Amino acid sequence: MNIVATLAKELSVKETQVKAAVELIDAGNTIPFIARYRKEATGALDDTQLRALNDRLTYLRSLAQRKEEVLSTIEAQEKLTEPLRCALEKAITLAEVEDIYRPFRPKRKTRASTAREQGLEPLAQALLLQEPAFILQQAALQYLVPEKGVETVEQALQGAMDIIAEEIADHAALRRELRGMLWKRAVISSSPGETPNPVYQMYQEYREAVCKIAPHRVLALDRGQREGALKVSIEIEVEPFLSKINSFFLKPTGSAACFYVEKACADGFSRLLFPSLERELRAQLTENACRQAIGVFSQNLHHLLMQPPVGGMVTMGFDPAYRTGCKIAVVDPTGKVLDTTVVYPTPPQNKTEQARQTLAALIQKHKVQVIAIGNGTASRESEQFVAAMIRELALPVSYVIVSEAGASVYSASKLGAEEFPQFDVSLRSAVSIARRLQDPLAELVKIDPKAIGVGQYQHDMPAREMDNALGGVVENCVNSVGVDLNTASSSLLSYVAGINSSTAKNIVAYREENGPFGSRGQLLKVPRLGKKAFEQCAGFLRIPQGVHVLDRTGVHPESYPHAEKLLSLCGYTLEDAAKGAIGEIKARCQALGGVEQVARQLEIGPLTLSDIIDELLKPGRDPRDQLPKPLLRTDVMELTHLIPGMELTGTVRNVIDFGVFVDIGVHEDGLVHISQICDKYIKHPSQVLKVGDIVRVKVLEADQKRKRISLTMKNVPQPQV
Repeated sequence: MNIVATLAKELSVKETQVKAAVELIDAGNTIPFIARYRKEATGALDDTQLRALNDRLTYLRSLAQRKEEVLSTIEAQEKLTEPLRCALEKAITLAEVEDIYRPFRPKRKTRASTAREQGLEPLAQALLLQEPAFILQQAALQYLVPEKGVETVEQALQGAMDIIAEEIADHAALRRELRGMLWKRAVISSSPGETPNPVYQMYQEYREAVCKIAPHRVLALDRGQREGALKVSIEIEVEPFLSKINSFFLKPTGSAACFYVEKACADGFSRLLFPSLERELRAQLTENACRQAIGVFSQNLHHLLMQPPVGGMVTMGFDPAYRTGCKIAVVDPTGKVLDTTVVYPTPPQNKTEQARQTLAALIQKHKVQVIAIGNGTASRESEQFVAAMIRELALPVSYVIVSEAGASVYSASKLGAEEFPQFDVSLRSAVSIARRLQDPLAELVKIDPKAIGVGQYQHDMPAREMDNALGGVVENCVNSVGVDLNTASSSLLSYVAGINSSTAKNIVAYREENGPFGSRGQLLKVPRLGKKAFEQCAGFLRIPQGVHVLDRTGVHPESYPHAEKLLSLCGYTLEDAAKGAIGEIKARCQALGGVEQVARQLEIGPLTLSDIIDELLKPGRDPRDQLPKPLLRTDVMELTHLIPGMELTGTVRNVIDFGVFVDIGVHEDGLVHISQICDKYIKHPSQVLKVGDIVRVKVLEADQKRKRISLTMKNVPQPQV
């Protein structure tokens, strides 16, 4: 198999691009580094394409290795034929390879293996020939061996049929055919299990074609089955499958053997083949559903991490609770903790006035500008209290409801204890809530992505695939934004290309011992950070107050000479770039002959040159600043306030297969079903909306009893971004 050609075809890119990417990956370069700084080599493959390429590269290399293993095993058994060799070479999936290997792999004791030990293999082969002149009784009598348990003609024939049944079940081409039929014709059904659960009410008597079932319904059925609430099975019309098997093995000879071959076909299908294919089908459905769910989760996580920071504000983190009180932390614009306290405005203590006075004093003392309220237990009551306090005291403060998913995980973690050894677990949560409003990316990287709470069924996903996908998302986000080398935590630094957790800790230790970094070059003095790691990470680390202006940008140190020469050619200096006084640089490049000509003069590629120009024009600028800021509120709404037809502005909190959940300022998020997102048909809500989007919605229904809000975006003018 030509892996490069295969990858190029699958990804619809040139072989030269794939070859360069593979060489760079094999040389130990990270995906973010290749995507950002090796565009010339790869033809500007982005990080998504490169990760897909890397995943398929790993799979295809595993496939090639498995082919060699199977080939060697069959050869060692002296059963390798040229057709088998060709079939293995043509196989394009691991499933195909395993189908070919199936007849040759060691098996546990079966009815067929027992029959072979009894010497009945020749009889089975004679039956399969189905010759017109075949005399059944005469043939079977030759194989009666009482000492091996074959005492009668019936026993001999049964043993032969057992062998045929197993051969049918192991037949690679037949399995491939039936697998395709099963996918098209099978129905998945469910019925109540031993421990019924109302959560699965819609699946109590449920049937749907396998080829049409939505991924989230597959995951619901899987979970229901695991919990014992559902019995799930695959149903088929048997006759077409038996006809297909008969077409492979039955011959129109009129032989007496045909009856036994047909009987063996039916037995092989019902006893061996269908159960095996059913397990495969269920596993494939689950794998596809997990892949879809991980994809949606990854998208949501990306958009959540890339939410614009609400920087430059003194922020109060408000972690709601009942009995134990609401934990409060005030942090400055850099995230430094200024003050902490605990107040009791919620039941059972209801010390509302005392809490109001305490918080008002903190707000005035530290000039708090925004309050971040966690959306967990007692969030509704806390929001009501905060809104009333702002209104009654006329405080110049807004509030935001912040997802606190994962805050408790961080608080109880080793990292949380290392950062705030002086605080108990609950106060750390308040700090985390405040900080995740100020800079979602910097704070959320401290939490296991699975605990962040976007998507569906995240805890049902295969751990390895989930971790790889989400780790890639976090890595992409961190490196696309860039990291302040002098303020970043070790958690954030560990996601920078080329930096592992131990190197990240070494960077922080060096910074604490020697003071802030003055240049990127100082990184080479950090213990265990060698030239290769420096090459991978340097471009993604920023020094906003650095002496050298290029240290504030995404320009890689290897390109500093080119950037300086470019400025000189265009009549600028580094000081001009630092002052933002190079607004005409693109026009001056055009005057010099255009990007292609200037790139040749600088001896770099045009893609690299374009990136350098873009970075020089926005030194130290955060790409997230271009996105809409979170909605800030000063008052609260109740579910009872909602009436059909009311239009509201809200924030998309979660995107799932069947719709999106929108925060409209009520404690419960409202659902915009996929059918209510827009007038045209869409396959998935993510085609139109993403986490963090500000949207206008209209109330369809507010169900007080079930606390469910149905919303629509149809015929509702949307805010201009």
